[in-house]
Amino acid sequence: MAVLRRAAAALAALSAFAAPALMPAAARADQVRDAVMPVLESMNVPRAWTMSKGRGVTVAVLDSGVDADQADLAGSVTAGPDLTRGAGPAGARPKRLHGTNMASIIAGHGHGPGNALGMIGVAPEARLLSLRVILERDEQGFAEFTGAERFAGTIADGIRYAVDHGADVINLSLGRSYPTPREREAVAYAIRHNAVVVAAAGNGGNEGAPGGVRGPSKRRRGSGGAAAGGHTEYSYPASFPGVISVAAVDAAGRHAGFSNRNSGVVVSAPGVQIIGAGPDGGYWIGDGTSPATAFVSGVAALIRSRHPGMAPALVSQAIVESTRNRPERGYNRAVGFGRVDAAAALAASDGLAGARMSAAGLPGDRRFADEPVRPVQVVHRSGALVLTYAVVCALALFGMAGAAVFLRGAPHDPGESGDVVRT
Repeated sequence: MAVLRRAAAALAALSAFAAPALMPAAARADQVRDAVMPVLESMNVPRAWTMSKGRGVTVAVLDSGVDADQADLAGSVTAGPDLTRGAGPAGARPKRLHGTNMASIIAGHGHGPGNALGMIGVAPEARLLSLRVILERDEQGFAEFTGAERFAGTIADGIRYAVDHGADVINLSLGRSYPTPREREAVAYAIRHNAVVVAAAGNGGNEGAPGGVRGPSKRRRGSGGAAAGGHTEYSYPASFPGVISVAAVDAAGRHAGFSNRNSGVVVSAPGVQIIGAGPDGGYWIGDGTSPATAFVSGVAALIRSRHPGMAPALVSQAIVESTRNRPERGYNRAVGFGRVDAAAALAASDGLAGARMSAAGLPGDRRFADEPVRPVQVVHRSGALVLTYAVVCALALFGMAGAAVFLRGAPHDPGESGDVVRT
């Protein structure tokens, strides 16, 4: 049962986006372009294209798989191993809807004369490395994938594979409500090897999301939902140190009700009624922190293209210090430091390009003092004396606690706690 909960939780962000939220858009390719451009303009992406389009950068898309034959992605996708292999029946065709959608938002290049038709992403000249690490809820094999121990580490393994195969940016439009050691270590490995990691803050806000979107579960005692302005559950890998955790906003820059609100959120991006490509030439519209994450991964790709090898911390700083629609006090748990601005982020990265990330202390063979090194003085204490002190302190604490109960009377029932309690 623990394995089932762990794997199913990893699909929470995906399922909330892909199942109820994604709707086929019966649109011609030119209509798709007309629909996506206002969203890109709201993030100043066309202006950013005068400085960078992502050339020379590889973005790893860890998801349900990417259709490399989709016209708007053709020639840009390298498929890595299917880490879910064996979950479904032999010969079952992967759905690849969610993964293709995210890939097109990051690096769709359009098609037709002058690539003027279809889906255009934030970094249209970037390369994509597709790693299938999850199954979509309505795929054959989903039950096996969520129940088998051998699939418990697919996300962590995917992160390490992406790093070892040259990914500059890793997009994780997925998440679970609790951390695992393997994923924590994989994220640390990625950052240590200079990969920028971007992940979804999660869809557990539960404020009646537009388009029928809901979080991973209905609001209940101990769930991640919270009243407006409250603190919702953390999502992982998004909430690991060093990861750019992305929340969703609507077209006006307001927090989207389904988007998690917690102190792990770094920035926000559009996540309501976002169009993207699907497999087999289709286009889909959806809501969620998944597309918001893809937008930010695209901006990170633009920065790494303009400044190859820039440290992940500096890429994050450039994105953070250049946001628009900043909250009144500079930060809040709903939108982080504000909505991402691609052109401003590139300009900020120019100012950080010369920053030195090496340690500022003395070299390892030097010390702060000139006199000879003296041995550390060790003071030995009597074990009996230490035990006596401990007993006296314990008795004093018990006495204070008893006095407090006597003065206040019997404790009362505090009622239902708003804290999340996990068993």
